[in-house]
Amino acid sequence: MTVQVSNRSKGLMMVITGAALWGLSGIAAQVLFQEKQITAQWLVVVRMMMAGSALLLFAVCKWMTIFSIWRDGKSIVRLLLFGLIGMLGVQYTYFASIATGNAAIATLLQYLAPVYVVLYDIVAKRHRPAKEVMLAVILALLGTFLLITNGSTGELKVPLASVGWGILSGIALAFYTLSSAQMLKKWDSIIIIGWGMVIGGGGMCLVFPPFPLPEAVRWDEETWLLILFVVVFGTLFAFLLFVESIRYLSPAESSVLSSVEPLSSIIASIAFLHVPFSLFQAIGAVCVIATVFLLSPKKEKQLSQPT
Repeated sequence: MTVQVSNRSKGLMMVITGAALWGLSGIAAQVLFQEKQITAQWLVVVRMMMAGSALLLFAVCKWMTIFSIWRDGKSIVRLLLFGLIGMLGVQYTYFASIATGNAAIATLLQYLAPVYVVLYDIVAKRHRPAKEVMLAVILALLGTFLLITNGSTGELKVPLASVGWGILSGIALAFYTLSSAQMLKKWDSIIIIGWGMVIGGGGMCLVFPPFPLPEAVRWDEETWLLILFVVVFGTLFAFLLFVESIRYLSPAESSVLSSVEPLSSIIASIAFLHVPFSLFQAIGAVCVIATVFLLSPKKEKQLSQPT
């Protein structure tokens, strides 16, 4: 009994810490975009290539065969689509939403992804949605309205570009989730995420090469520390902590507890960046986070949130 309680506590600490690091990495990215003149394109390339390579190296250290997936024809196609559309789509749209707005709103808009997944499922399978699904959709719409308008239809409180990128981020995350389902039945999530990041980052490199370093950027010590935090703590450690937590918790529990991510992003935005967050926006945030609890999967193995 003592061991079970200890293991569960370990799992809880892992998933909460990982989710908090995800949220804080969005704050670090916001500082890089708005104060250091780093572009979303540059940070996406660096984050994906470095974190993806580190994950594959970690897999090799655990004696995983990382190249086996490239000998499976169906998996190759799925992996390429996952990396270029799912992984790259999620990363770029999320960072673009932060760059044009703020990390708290961008994270919350991305958290609408479960709604898009269940709506796709309803259309694809042509069945009547359950009551909790309808409630989740209503809460998501209400929450989004309050977040971007602060309860008033007179004007948007969040730049329209940020809202657009945030909604696209949620849609990309829905595709990311659905496109990874078949691969997760055969391959370890670390291998899928690692290759997905390398493929997506490599594709982005062809359009936005990271070198030479952009001259407009303030390349001081703080800039490099923030980049290091985004790549190492906000991506690599956060993902590994989430994956390891599933050893001690169910995937559904880990998914629900990962809602700490938007909470940490909101708190850090208010505390460190002095981003205004009104009562109506707070209510909207609660509505969006509530959809995670209503729509959390009960049995499926899943990947972590990729923000």
